[in-house]
Amino acid sequence: MQKLPLVSVIINCHNGEKYLKESILSVIKQTYKNWEIIFWNNKSSDKSEKIVKSFKDKRIKYFKSNKFQKLYRTRNLAIKKSKGKYICFIDTDDLWNKNKLAAQINLFRKKKCKIVYSNFYIKNENMRKSYLSYNRSLPEGDITQDLLDNYCIGILTIMIDKSIFKSNKFNDRYNVIGDFDLFLKLSIRHRIYAIQKPLATFRVHSRNFSSRNLGLYLEELQSWFKKNRFKLYNDFNLKQVKVNILKLKTKKIIKTLF
Repeated sequence: MQKLPLVSVIINCHNGEKYLKESILSVIKQTYKNWEIIFWNNKSSDKSEKIVKSFKDKRIKYFKSNKFQKLYRTRNLAIKKSKGKYICFIDTDDLWNKNKLAAQINLFRKKKCKIVYSNFYIKNENMRKSYLSYNRSLPEGDITQDLLDNYCIGILTIMIDKSIFKSNKFNDRYNVIGDFDLFLKLSIRHRIYAIQKPLATFRVHSRNFSSRNLGLYLEELQSWFKKNRFKLYNDFNLKQVKVNILKLKTKKIIKTLF
């Protein structure tokens, strides 16, 4: 019988105690059992360390930064510590459907591909109902233009063949758009496949969505556009990126006023 490939699940944490237990449990409850968690504690001062160490599961590997570092640097550090054939990410406030890993491993086998993602739910802590992140059919294959027009990959849904990280990594100068930057570049070099069913839940709450975060996202997206527009101009239409930047500017102004 063929041995099931190991999946490395990256959890980067900075003071994420509120929902951390739920997130870890959603990994433990996976129907696919051959996984490891690479938990990277980025100088937390809350009970995050105590919570993760309360799980007596040898598949959970704990690492800790001696000083606070940017998110995408700690993502790269965690990937280096991983031993799996595939890499996934779940943040301390995210949740996974129990069949997420099994469904994605199955698609990897069928398509012989390097990158798989899925739809996901968005859950606002102030609302009872969740809603779909993407209400249309998710694009597959050569999806760079689709991502530029309407970015639809949630990092909590993606599974990537670790071999890709031999020559690629997150740009750690970014604070919030490092996944957008990396996945867009990967889409130019690799065909990306999708599972239409939502396999995860992204939680929106006061700590991960604020006027400051929106402003930082806008600032970094503008910087990315200036840096990459000439590289992409000949092959892709960047009009929608400009429109999205304008929309973010409008949202920032509204949030500042109210």
